[in-house]
Amino acid sequence: MSQPIGVLLVNLGTPASYQVADIRRYLNEFLSDTRVVELPKFLWQFILKGVVLPFRAPKLVEKYKEIWMDGGSPLLVYTQAQGEALAHKFADENIIVEIAMRYGEPDLEKAILGLREKGCERILVVPMYPQYAASTTATLFDRVAQISKKMRDQPDYRFIKRYAEHPAYIASLAHKVEEFWRLNGVPQRLLLSFHGLPQRSVDLGDPYYDDCHKTAALLREALKTYNVEIEVSFQSQFGKAKWISPATQTVLERYPSQGVHNVDVMCPGFAADCLETLEEIQLGCAEAFKAKGGKQFRYIPCLNADPMWIDALAQIVKDRLGSWS
Repeated sequence: MSQPIGVLLVNLGTPASYQVADIRRYLNEFLSDTRVVELPKFLWQFILKGVVLPFRAPKLVEKYKEIWMDGGSPLLVYTQAQGEALAHKFADENIIVEIAMRYGEPDLEKAILGLREKGCERILVVPMYPQYAASTTATLFDRVAQISKKMRDQPDYRFIKRYAEHPAYIASLAHKVEEFWRLNGVPQRLLLSFHGLPQRSVDLGDPYYDDCHKTAALLREALKTYNVEIEVSFQSQFGKAKWISPATQTVLERYPSQGVHNVDVMCPGFAADCLETLEEIQLGCAEAFKAKGGKQFRYIPCLNADPMWIDALAQIVKDRLGSWS
């Protein structure tokens, strides 16, 4: 029998619990990454250790508690479901599917070593970020290289850089929206909220902003028969630096004065629901919208482990496996 192929689904990461210590530990690892915060290391570590970790972590406790699930954080629960569903799709193809997080648990290094112990000479790394950004996709590739640097016998790797325009991904998003509208009716406006990025990153050549708009353009085309205006915004701004715009909450707060009182919001840049979608958008932005006179705010969940998305993910993986499979 031929050697199995490893497929490693990797998402960003999550605290082990909503306790302050675990949140602080996660934030410290995440925000210490120089790909994530591109400030002089000495200056940023002073701010991180002296201001961010002591004050921000406690504020996140209640936010995480609001969305926590029986199996852990939503990001972990849904990523595990994605991994299990994809493994089932590949059950007859000598492909081993594992999940990992760039920060926190399940640990990326343990996942790679685990695949090697199962006989995987070839490993496909699948970042669960449809749109490429240096602060997400590139830092994952950096970490894989860092882990492999310690190995005497390294595996053969392949990576997926992005799937922002992949037809199967776009079709999954469109199906998600269509099913939601079939059950609930169409809104006045559909807002696609992507994670934010400092403007400086884009100015330095990061293609993320363009990737987001490419996804939005293809989704508009797929949904054009509904005659619903679809706009793009960016969420989760942090710090005082200029970020790519427009900001999601600002857009939503302006809608009522523009006559838009019924809005649906979707987050296509997140493969799985998490704090940024469930607490920030579904709860926080909904409240801000209604406080300005908005009447109906509906959040369309992420793809999570939807069967059509798992089929699409399998197709994306197979396309990249190419001659391996």
